[in-house]
Amino acid sequence: MPVVECDVDDARDRLEAAGAAFSEGKTDHERWHADLGDAHAVAYDDKLVVQGGSPTDITAVVEPDRGGRVHVYFDGASRGNPGPSAVGWVLVSEDGIVAEGGETIGRATNNQAEYEALLAGLEAADGFGFDEAEVRGDSQLIVKQVKGAWDTNDPELREKRVRVRELLERFEEWSLTHVPREVNDRADKLANEALDED
Repeated sequence: MPVVECDVDDARDRLEAAGAAFSEGKTDHERWHADLGDAHAVAYDDKLVVQGGSPTDITAVVEPDRGGRVHVYFDGASRGNPGPSAVGWVLVSEDGIVAEGGETIGRATNNQAEYEALLAGLEAADGFGFDEAEVRGDSQLIVKQVKGAWDTNDPELREKRVRVRELLERFEEWSLTHVPREVNDRADKLANEALDED
């Protein structure tokens, strides 16, 4: 649940321009509520508390472009391979967790879910305007395929790889590293929690 410290009047203007729907606050401390995409924000005097399945639908609108470097952690989960699947991703800057998300994506293989998680994390990082992305995941196959060390015969995975490369090229600098599962535990937890809740 991201908390954005900001000028809430400016945030409201940005959200209005993006087409958000507003409602009155429910307590004396709440100034207003806003809904945009799959995110809900509650405004207080000097901050927004953002909730929902995709908090970046709001945080990417209200926060100015950050620039700088972000660490993107991603993980996909599939129960059945193929079977019910979900993605999890986390953006971490020098200030801590910027945003995170986890959602189900329907029926997919584990590799398809891993690619979808990577795409979701990169899209969020791009939406925040970061200049550099250090991407980390525990799928060796995805890391090797995206970096070009391994090929794939699966047309759908090839298509996802192309989309990942297009997103990576939006950053001035990027790296993609395979990490042990324990380093990627938050993204893994988000993906599995999404499956458990579905």
